Amino acid sequence: MADKRDYYEVLGVQKGASEDEIKKAYRTQAKKYHPDLHPGDKTCEEKFKEVNEAYEVLSDKDKKARYDQFGHAGVDPNFGAGAAGGSPFGQGIDIDDIFSSFFGGFGGRRSNNPNAPMRGSDVEASISISFEEAAKGCKKAVTYNAVVSCDACNGTGAQAGSHPKTCSACGGSGRVTINQRTPFGVVQTQHTCDACHGKGKIIDNPCRKCGGSGRQRKNRTVDVTIPAGIKDKQILNVGGHGNAGYNNGQPGDLHVYINVRSHDVFERRGDDVWCDLPITFAQAALGADVVVPTLDGKVTYSVHEGTQPGDVFKLKGKGIQHLGGRGRGDQYVRMTIEVPKNLSAKQKDLIRQFDTTTTEKNYARRKTFFDKLKRLFND
Repeated sequence: MADKRDYYEVLGVQKGASEDEIKKAYRTQAKKYHPDLHPGDKTCEEKFKEVNEAYEVLSDKDKKARYDQFGHAGVDPNFGAGAAGGSPFGQGIDIDDIFSSFFGGFGGRRSNNPNAPMRGSDVEASISISFEEAAKGCKKAVTYNAVVSCDACNGTGAQAGSHPKTCSACGGSGRVTINQRTPFGVVQTQHTCDACHGKGKIIDNPCRKCGGSGRQRKNRTVDVTIPAGIKDKQILNVGGHGNAGYNNGQPGDLHVYINVRSHDVFERRGDDVWCDLPITFAQAALGADVVVPTLDGKVTYSVHEGTQPGDVFKLKGKGIQHLGGRGRGDQYVRMTIEVPKNLSAKQKDLIRQFDTTTTEKNYARRKTFFDKLKRLFND
C-alpha cells in the first residue's frame, strides 16, 4: 500500500475535483494507456490498471469519502491483514465494516450482489467525413472493437452442455461473514469469498473460447446517421452499442468522434460558408454575370460595376443546416481581382493607352490616400 501513488495524481486532477472532472480525466488516461492501443506493452497495461483502480475509488462517493479521510487504508479490503505495523483492529478486519457498524458508515453500504445486472462500459470510435457530408448529413458504417457476449457459451462462461453452479461457501452472495473480536467488542465483518472470488458462482468446466469470462472481443460494424450541420470534433452518441453488460445488464454506448475534412473551396464559420471568387479586372470594372459555387450547386450572380478587391456579397440561406433546428446559415463570397500576367506587347500598349485616359475621379480610394499624405506633410 505504501508503494501506491495518490489516486488524484494518477488521474491528474486536484483533490476536490468534481465528478465531471474526474470522469473526463479518467477517460483521457484510460484512452492513453488502453492495452488495445499498446499490445504487449506491460508498462501501459499496469498504468491502465492503476487508472481504473483510481477511478473505481474516486467515482464512488462512499469510497472517495473514506479515501479522502484515511488514504489508501480507508478503501483497502486487506487493511491490517498481517502487514507490518498492522491494523489495531486485528488481522483481516474490514475497516469499512467497522465504521458502518459503529457510525453508520459514509452514506450507507451499497449492495454488492455479484449476480446483479451491470451496465457495460462505453467504447469510442472515430470517422472522417467530407465537408458536404457534415453540412447536409449522411449515413456511415462505423467499424470498431467491442466486448460482446461469447457466442459459444451464450455468456455463461461454462462450456456447452454444462452450467455454472452456485458457490456453496457464500451461497451465491460473493461475500462471507466473519465474527472477530476487536478493542470495541465483537465485530461482524464481510469479506470477498475466497472460493468464488466474489462472483457467487463457480465454473467447473470453463468455456474454451472465452476462458470462462462469458465475453469476447470482436470487430463490430454499425450504421450511424450523421445529422446535418455537425461540426468537426463533435461526438455522436450511439446508445446500446458499447461493451456488453454483465449478468444481462444493459450494454454501454458507442461514442463516435467526428473528423470533418477541409474543403478546397469552402470555409466554415459557425453555420455560414465563406469562399473567395477570383474575377478579372474587366469584370470588376464593368460588371458581369459570374458563376458562384455553393453547397447546392452553381448559381449565377451579377457583379456590380466598380467592384473592389475584398468586397463581399451574401447568398442568403446557402450555408449549412442548423444542427437540430430549422433553417440554414448564409454563404459569403469575397471578391478577389486577379492582375493579369504574361501580357503581350499589344496588351501592354492598350493598358498604357487606357491609363492615360483615367483621372482621379476614376480612383476614389487612391485620391483619398494622397489627400491624406498632403495633409500629413503640410502639417
